[in-house]
Amino acid sequence: MSELRLVIFDVDGTLVDSQVMIFEAFTHAYKQVGLPVPERATALSYVGMSLETIFPQLSPEADAATHAALTQGYRDAYFHIRQTQGSNANSPFFPGAREVLDQLRAQDWTLMAVATGKSTRGLDKLTEGHGLEGYFASRQTADDHPSKPSPSMINTILSETGVSPDRAVMVGDTTFDMDMARAAGIKTIGVSWGYHPVEHLQADRLIHAFAALPQAIDDLIGPQG
Repeated sequence: MSELRLVIFDVDGTLVDSQVMIFEAFTHAYKQVGLPVPERATALSYVGMSLETIFPQLSPEADAATHAALTQGYRDAYFHIRQTQGSNANSPFFPGAREVLDQLRAQDWTLMAVATGKSTRGLDKLTEGHGLEGYFASRQTADDHPSKPSPSMINTILSETGVSPDRAVMVGDTTFDMDMARAAGIKTIGVSWGYHPVEHLQADRLIHAFAALPQAIDDLIGPQG
């Protein structure tokens, strides 16, 4: 049998374009507690981290109770938007993403996984909305791990799949993703369409379209073993 390889995906800003939905949730949360809504670019630059980590950094002047209220307000708003409008409308795939996921899934020697700052409930709804059941051998969320860039999610994925670090790669759009992967000792592929400027990513490979991903994976961790 060929040696397995592993492709780990971030979700928001990498696989799906959820920025409108995310900023609506930020806006609702801040208005609910009576605080000024942060600038859009500033708020979105924190996407990928766990909510409990985001708000103390985004609004350090607020107290712990306010941070907790912001976190709950965001979750409530996000849930409401998703329930009323659906994942396909508010978190559509980036162009070419579904096609590449299908291509990788068809390879017996390739496993896929997810490491996301989303909650498990959020990931479940997204998976259901896009029909991704069975695509990922491991799904790690903010519910069970410290926030990125801790390598905890990737370490768990490696343990669950049994794939060695030299045959694994992280695909993401933020420095949180890249730093998490480096801390876990795996290669990195940065995408140029996400939340952080590409010059900050310092990825092993940078791609500007999903169609370039399969070759980047082959280059970094090898094709079929």
